[in-house]
Amino acid sequence: MGAGIAAHCANAGIPVVLLDIVPPKATAEEKKSKAVRDSFATGALDKLRKARPAAFTHARNAVLIQTGNFDDDLELVKDCDLIIEAIIERLDIKQALFEKLEKLAAPHAVIASNTSGLRIADMVVGRGETFRKNFMITHFFNPPRYMKLLELVAGADTSPEAKERAEQFGRELLGKGIVWAKDTPNFIGNRIGLQSMMTTIHLMLERGLTPEDVDAITGIPMAHPKSATFRTADVVGLDTVGHVAANCYNTLTTDEDRDTFKTPAFITTMIEKGILGDKTKGGFYKKQGDAITTLDPKTGEYRAKGGDPEIAKATKGLARIEDPKERLKKLVATPGPVGEFAWTVLSRSLAYSARRIPEITESIEAIDNAMKWGYAWDLGPFETWDALGFVETYDRMKKDGVALPAWVDKMKAANATAFYGEGKLWDPIRGEFAPRKLDAREITWEVMRKGGAPVLKNAGAEAWDLGDGVLGLTFKTKANSIDSDVIKMIHDATARAEQDFASMVIWNQGEFFCVGANLFAVVMAAGAKQWDQLREMIRGYQYATQRMKYATVPVVAAPYNMTLGGGLELCFGSDAVQAASETYSGLVEVGVGLIPGGAGTLNMLWRSLEAVPEGVEIDTYAFVTQTFKNIALAKVATSFEEGKAFGYFRPTDGVSFDRARQLHEAKQRAIGLANAGYHPPVPRAYKLPGESGIATLRMLVNTLHAGGYASEHDGKISMKLAEVLCGGVTGSTHAVTEDEILTLEREAFLSLCGEPLSQARMQYMLQNNKPLRN
Repeated sequence: MGAGIAAHCANAGIPVVLLDIVPPKATAEEKKSKAVRDSFATGALDKLRKARPAAFTHARNAVLIQTGNFDDDLELVKDCDLIIEAIIERLDIKQALFEKLEKLAAPHAVIASNTSGLRIADMVVGRGETFRKNFMITHFFNPPRYMKLLELVAGADTSPEAKERAEQFGRELLGKGIVWAKDTPNFIGNRIGLQSMMTTIHLMLERGLTPEDVDAITGIPMAHPKSATFRTADVVGLDTVGHVAANCYNTLTTDEDRDTFKTPAFITTMIEKGILGDKTKGGFYKKQGDAITTLDPKTGEYRAKGGDPEIAKATKGLARIEDPKERLKKLVATPGPVGEFAWTVLSRSLAYSARRIPEITESIEAIDNAMKWGYAWDLGPFETWDALGFVETYDRMKKDGVALPAWVDKMKAANATAFYGEGKLWDPIRGEFAPRKLDAREITWEVMRKGGAPVLKNAGAEAWDLGDGVLGLTFKTKANSIDSDVIKMIHDATARAEQDFASMVIWNQGEFFCVGANLFAVVMAAGAKQWDQLREMIRGYQYATQRMKYATVPVVAAPYNMTLGGGLELCFGSDAVQAASETYSGLVEVGVGLIPGGAGTLNMLWRSLEAVPEGVEIDTYAFVTQTFKNIALAKVATSFEEGKAFGYFRPTDGVSFDRARQLHEAKQRAIGLANAGYHPPVPRAYKLPGESGIATLRMLVNTLHAGGYASEHDGKISMKLAEVLCGGVTGSTHAVTEDEILTLEREAFLSLCGEPLSQARMQYMLQNNKPLRN
């Protein structure tokens, strides 16, 4: 965990010192070597470089981490503003380290522990006033790069200044969601999350369900992640789950739900046997050959994956409901074992969350945020309660004999109908509604947009007035894919922005920014041999991105998550990008037997050449080759930072570490461009490799084919791409214009649409939601 925290700090551009112990088993001779003495820390850094999912947003960020050991290098902390301890969970060892740190740390330095089970009062025994004022707990969730939650815990003596600095560091620099917790075992996230998980497992055994049944109910239908209960445990690790549960059971001696944290015998046996989940290539689920098998809790042996088909059928229909609130209502109302199991788990979890106030926190929002940011729930416990109906849920819990705390009874008596209201929430301590403390930068699309109706609207997209002279374009298609309606709206919205606004922002909602073109329309047109119609469709999107690129007002795209194919082409057509740090981008059309068809070939190549000063004679072949590799290999950047390194984004493009602030930051970037005297770019033309470049790339493709790395059809696709990027056979004879490249791209795309193997790949993608592998 300490190494993961170091990596994420480096991702934010913060220099880090990473220290670990000298290897205790090293011989006296080996300990004379500094490399050996530092090997635990350097080994951790090596693992970070290889980690999957990646710990670094780009491998080069590792240069910001300096390694060493406690014995030789502890004095390096003198220059540190924040010192985070993440060593073994032994109180005596932590206390010994803190004694040393107290003598070295700067007076202003915040000193924090990443513990999840030890109390601050015990850890600071014997420490002086300055140390205690600067000390707190910073509890990151694993992996730190991807998990938004950062629980902060202050001690009795922690100063307001130290609390503010730690919160500022986490929120502003690391993009974390901050939740202040009280100094109780496992704080908020793991306390509530483990109670819910263990309740679910015990209830499964009681009701005779299978892990598959439980995961079908407690995943997406319950507005929880798809990994649900048992798959989540496999990812986290059963040893970790067992440790957290044991810590709760051993320390929460007065908790009315203490027995819930007792690990069932079959899980204890799994841990003893080393069956720990993904880290041991087998947990509740295990891949054996091509099949996924399930560990049977009754026998302790793996069996074929199964489950009740009626439960699978009922939950599959629920998972299709897009609105999580509506999904929850229908889940609980489902007759039979599905609804009964869901209600029992939810009612116990919601009531437990309510009973933990004010023990672990005094805020319902802190609990909700901890579960959304730390466990990836769509709705926190109290938001879930509101979705099910506060009064209806309260009455049903009372009828079922579920224990509720007095503050909920008082809330019901006050005729409150929900925990949350417009700009307010229920304060359990005061027994009344109180204003919500909201960060103005975390404004949502629904709040930012002006008026009761969009400025422009069609079946695929809408354009809204976002205020301050900004027009907001948003897609309404499945996975924000690009179809004819979206293409038309790009043209129309750009024209309206030029007419009535100062700038435009492209902002989408949903899981993905944009997964590219709607293949169904392409497949249908190609299958019917409607080549003229298809040609116009391709041309329409090419010139939609070009229309944005040369608009008289600045256009800012705000990509996040999957930004593939046409989604990345949208970014190419924008003047600037304000991307979420976790933006995964690439031109992946070769996977469905095509090349990019929305000016992607043109704009990726032109991006690589745009920094070349006019008048400088260069050989463009190297630029063409790298662009060719990026597209032909469907190279996907696994972060915004990596996307910049690949040339998909400009060095001047912005990054939002917290997606909750991305819309605000994208709008501010658009306003800034407009106010800075914006003028559109001037089209450029370049001499390209032409026929000789095509011949050289053909040799590369032939080598790959001969080596078995590419099929004959892959070679055909690649050579179509090569011809476009080289400017055709005559590309070296003159400066090739953008329109010439677009014509080459369009005809190459069209010709591939007519290939039976490309059509088969597109159809496979539509049916299976993944590309066909050769």
